[in-house]
Amino acid sequence: MLLPHLGNVLVERVYREADGVVFEARAAAATARCPDCGTSSARVHGRYQRSLADLAVGGQPVVIRLEVRRFRCRVAGCARVTFAEQIDGLTAAHARYSPPLRAALTGIALALAGRPGARLAAVLGLRVGRDTLLQLLRRVPEPDVGEVAVLGVDDFALRKGHVYGSILLDMATHRPVDVLPDREAATLAAWLQAHPGVQVICRDRAGAYAEGARTGAPDAQQVADRWHLWHNLCEAVQRVVVRHSTCLPEPEPSPTPAQADEQPPRIDQAATRPETPATARLRERYAAVREMLAAGMQRKVIAARLGVHPDTVARYADAGSINDLLISKHRGSKLDPFKDYLDARWNAGCTDAVRLTEELREQGYRGTSRTVRRYLEPLRETGSPATHVPTPPKPRQVTSWMTRHPDEVSENKKMRLKAILARCPELHTLNGLVADFAKILCNRAGERLTAWLDAADAADLPDLNTFTAGLRRDLAAVTNGLTMTWNSGAVEGTVCKLKAIKRTMYGRANFDLLRKRVLARP
Repeated sequence: MLLPHLGNVLVERVYREADGVVFEARAAAATARCPDCGTSSARVHGRYQRSLADLAVGGQPVVIRLEVRRFRCRVAGCARVTFAEQIDGLTAAHARYSPPLRAALTGIALALAGRPGARLAAVLGLRVGRDTLLQLLRRVPEPDVGEVAVLGVDDFALRKGHVYGSILLDMATHRPVDVLPDREAATLAAWLQAHPGVQVICRDRAGAYAEGARTGAPDAQQVADRWHLWHNLCEAVQRVVVRHSTCLPEPEPSPTPAQADEQPPRIDQAATRPETPATARLRERYAAVREMLAAGMQRKVIAARLGVHPDTVARYADAGSINDLLISKHRGSKLDPFKDYLDARWNAGCTDAVRLTEELREQGYRGTSRTVRRYLEPLRETGSPATHVPTPPKPRQVTSWMTRHPDEVSENKKMRLKAILARCPELHTLNGLVADFAKILCNRAGERLTAWLDAADAADLPDLNTFTAGLRRDLAAVTNGLTMTWNSGAVEGTVCKLKAIKRTMYGRANFDLLRKRVLARP
């Protein structure tokens, strides 16, 4: 009952040594079968002792010292003259581990691989090296792919920015069916041709996967993932907002003639403040990028020549002006929510920064009195009354207000967005298009997509037209994604699990080992 794998042996002695527990045993059967001809034999040719490692008992390593007999085959024509007996459920040719121990070590290898697995095994009283665990892992048989009707495909980074692979998922069972060494169209097409029967392919909007699906499974329906569609729309919306960023600041109220005569003009401290090294460097890089683009150079070449990331070059190239980049780099202050109160107290005659700081702390301010003193310093120099102008929102904030669910946007932000839309007709039109696309996506009303594309093109927003042109190139898959129930959510979740597996191997494992751990996991 306690040691079922020892049911076919006679345990003659159990004792403890310095390094563990020892079981001395021998086979209970009087005969053994020849592995070649299958004939039973009772003629013993000799004996020898064989050691097998077994599962720990009480946290102590266990060794089974088994007395093994070598028999003579009784068949004269058999090529095998002598043979060693094998005990069912306990031994196999050349095996050094018992079946229960081998299963346990294989499970540890699947979960943790080499070094982490060896450390856990040592805690459990199992002696094994990291290389042995990796060998056990590589010998695990891969599960049969079977017939896959709905396939999900997505890429993952083996080395971010350089080497990528692809993971394939059975969307009906959420089970990984294969891991490919790259994300090329030919590789996916070859896999699809070797595994016919795929009817639906869920993918992102990568052109390589679209081409591979068309080549390998021309009759299958392609489904573009809804999350990627919304993500691409948000990127296009942010580009439009950046292009119209001059509409984001609130216009300053024009003073009446009497007020203009009474009040001296207030000095704009931001305009007179010397330019920081970071801002100067940004201006130089922006000018260099624009000059190289005008000369016809490619973005990758510009990035290599300037020593910056290609995404940085793309951000400079897509910006309408240097002001778009400067606005996006603005950082808020802890004092921003309390500036209206400070202005009112200053105009009421309170000029003590320490006292004002104490009052602000009662309202939740967590900054220092030095910040308050810096804010009041220009007012002391000019002697003018305080007129705080709210900091304009960042383009990314406005994009968030336009693309988030209305219930998740506060009333204050809704009012600020409404004021911005009233000042900018282009953003007002864009906001309506975003709301219409959200309804199509949430209600899976893909039949309305063509009409939405026509309305978006009629709005004549260049950054949005780039998004709509991409949808038209992949119209069938996008329409399916906005109509059918399938999406790539399960694939994205599996990619997150794959990344966790890769991190447990410190990012140094070969592709075959990573593939084995993904496919063989229970």
